[in-house]
Amino acid sequence: MFRTYQIKWGIFLSITFAAIGFLQKFEHIENHQIRILIENVLRSFGNISICWFIHNYFILHFAKKKNNITKGIISNIIVICILLGLDYLSIEFRSRLSMTDSPNYNNVQDFLINLTKISFISVFIYIVIYNIQINIILQKSKLENEILKQAQLRAQLLSLQQQVSPHFLFNSLSTLKTIAKDQETKTYVIQLSNVYRYLLNFNEHHLASVRNELAFMKSYLYILQERFEEALEISIHVPDEFLHYRIPTLSLQLLIENAVKHNVVSPEKPLRIRIYTNDHPSLIVENSFQPKLSVEESTGKGLQNIKERYQLLADQQVGVCEYNDIFVVTLPLLLG
Repeated sequence: MFRTYQIKWGIFLSITFAAIGFLQKFEHIENHQIRILIENVLRSFGNISICWFIHNYFILHFAKKKNNITKGIISNIIVICILLGLDYLSIEFRSRLSMTDSPNYNNVQDFLINLTKISFISVFIYIVIYNIQINIILQKSKLENEILKQAQLRAQLLSLQQQVSPHFLFNSLSTLKTIAKDQETKTYVIQLSNVYRYLLNFNEHHLASVRNELAFMKSYLYILQERFEEALEISIHVPDEFLHYRIPTLSLQLLIENAVKHNVVSPEKPLRIRIYTNDHPSLIVENSFQPKLSVEESTGKGLQNIKERYQLLADQQVGVCEYNDIFVVTLPLLLG
């Protein structure tokens, strides 16, 4: 299917080429100028439509793994052969109708002239389509970058509630660590400080390594387990060979926060959370599905934010499913 801009370009180029051909023959035209002009326009429009359709298909869909030069050569050869064949059939048809103004290619020179014209049209149309597609890709890239910035901003806003006056907070934590007498309090303050330091330092980045995210999660989970104690059971199994991969920053924290927020967490019904990997490779976060009767007020944007960032950063999908009272989120691991 041709898009609107393609039809406009096709009509414009058809008229342009037809007008050029008409002006070249103007001195030899006596009685049928209008008919010849219409025939030229229709012939040019037909040729350009064929060029546009075939080149468009090759640029967008054909053998995406092949480089652009190879696709361009194949596409132009096919178009030139088709147009030469149609031109030959047109000449035969007009000759049988005994049209006096019908072209006739009786020697190699005439054939080469026709081949040059068709080749020029084909290559010209290919260049036009290629540049249009490049422009569309650039515009799409700019749009995706803007959307990504907005998604990153939403991720920052989700954690703003945890970032009250950083300097005041760190000074207060340092003071608290100094005046604390028992080691448990000191340890808690240190882990809390680690959490806020990570939020401040890494929240500006789109991606973080699995190693850094897990190190942050250990401090974050320490605070949660101090709060819930035996009501929260955490299991993390991520082999060293997966630690260099990357995921969107704060993805794990958002998933753990959602699990705690939306599920019952009690000694009688502990919330079990597992973090592990598979060979795809992906990082899998699963929790026992035991929803609260009354859920805390939430924007519901945490998981959606992660999905949007994966789509924009890597054009990949986040897996979400529920089975056997287990809620599972699968995060693809990214390189670079």
